[in-house]
Amino acid sequence: MKTVCAFANDLDNWGGGYIVIGVQEENGRPVYPLKGVPLEKVDAYQKEIYAKCKYLRPLYTPIVGIERYQDKAFIILWCPGGDSRPYSSPKTMARDNKERIHYIRKASNSVEPSDDDEKDLFNLANRVPFDDRVNHQAELSDLNIILIQNYLKEINSSLYEKSKTNDIIGVCRDMNIISVLPEYAKPKNVGLMFFSIEPDKFFPYTQIDVVQFPDGLGGNDIIEKTFKGPIHQQLRDALQYIRNTVITEKVVKYPERAEADRFFNYPYAAVEEALSNAVYHRAYDEREPIEVRIESDRMEIVSFPGPDRSVTREGLKNYRVSNRRYRNRRIGDFLKELHLTEGRNTGFKKILDALKVNGSPDPEFETDEERSYFISRLFVHEGFTNIFSDEPKRSQKGAKKGAEKELNDRIERKNAVLGILQEKPTTTQIQLMEKLDLTRKQIQKVIKELQEEGSLVREGSNRNGRWIVVNSESKTEL
Repeated sequence: MKTVCAFANDLDNWGGGYIVIGVQEENGRPVYPLKGVPLEKVDAYQKEIYAKCKYLRPLYTPIVGIERYQDKAFIILWCPGGDSRPYSSPKTMARDNKERIHYIRKASNSVEPSDDDEKDLFNLANRVPFDDRVNHQAELSDLNIILIQNYLKEINSSLYEKSKTNDIIGVCRDMNIISVLPEYAKPKNVGLMFFSIEPDKFFPYTQIDVVQFPDGLGGNDIIEKTFKGPIHQQLRDALQYIRNTVITEKVVKYPERAEADRFFNYPYAAVEEALSNAVYHRAYDEREPIEVRIESDRMEIVSFPGPDRSVTREGLKNYRVSNRRYRNRRIGDFLKELHLTEGRNTGFKKILDALKVNGSPDPEFETDEERSYFISRLFVHEGFTNIFSDEPKRSQKGAKKGAEKELNDRIERKNAVLGILQEKPTTTQIQLMEKLDLTRKQIQKVIKELQEEGSLVREGSNRNGRWIVVNSESKTEL
């Protein structure tokens, strides 16, 4: 137990270690002939190992394998560095023992740490965020070289040319997406998140769900779309989907001025920054997707967990955030290289600026006391609500005036055509176009409407015929 604990703490970042059961040792050397483990005891020993490891805190279980060598069985405990360091073990198995020790490896021994070693152990644990940890369940083959090359080419990295060679491990080591320990090459979590075809294989529910409620939360119509794959690709795909299916531009024209008002229901720059921040700051060891909920009057981007304790709820209300603790520094670095997110607390300002330029309402940022979730809430532009809004009323008024003007123009054109044809029934469409300064399509439309109304009748052929104005004394009036 002490040695398992020491390997799990992995103070020197060697990737843990192995314990071989079934080999007698003398001065650090195996004694031959090898003894092995009696086959009838292999199962009982494994059960005892699992039972003893339950005393480790936090919970840690080594990987147990049975190997055959020289016709004998051996139990191999593989103890990689743990993700929840520091680990502790009871000092003794005495029933009244309450003392726990953070055992570490020194040379070939599992020992109690000195005060300085223990301080280093805690600091080491604090310095290794989840995205920068080695994933011991993955293999280098889980990293896709095509994805790596596409990324390097996009950011114009000098490593792109190196990636064309066979030195893939060297490229991954230079990108710091694999462990650099000798004889132990394993991907890091950040490498799997960006360069694995199926990152949700290692981090369940690593996805973005876009859910639309066209009829409101109580309606029967719900549109759902899920985006998976490398996290930067799912972010781009989700943003493109929102841009194509959700974001709408509105143009409001006014009869009293030439300039029209243009605005969006949601400014894309604000949506992009809010969703990118969710991808940046979510916890990938939690089995919760990022969810984008779109209702008639708002868009909510929900991620888990909430921000660090250094971000206060009052600060969120006032848009004053000075967080200096980043959950996923490596993810942030990759997203910044791809220009998908900002850094150093500039995300809030970008969202606020985009909303202000668009004339949208102020956003809301919400979390709870336990910091278990985070919501970025964007409200639809008032021009798309049509209720309790002055701008839509002005728009409707302007639209009404525009419709009235168009109707008056049509009546004037009809009366002008009837007047010309009354005086000269053989007038051609080309002559009408020249006299009234209208297009052929406009003249044809006017004549068609007059014929449908019964105010104008064609007599004879198109070439030699004439127009007959019916009841010309009673011209159309508004």
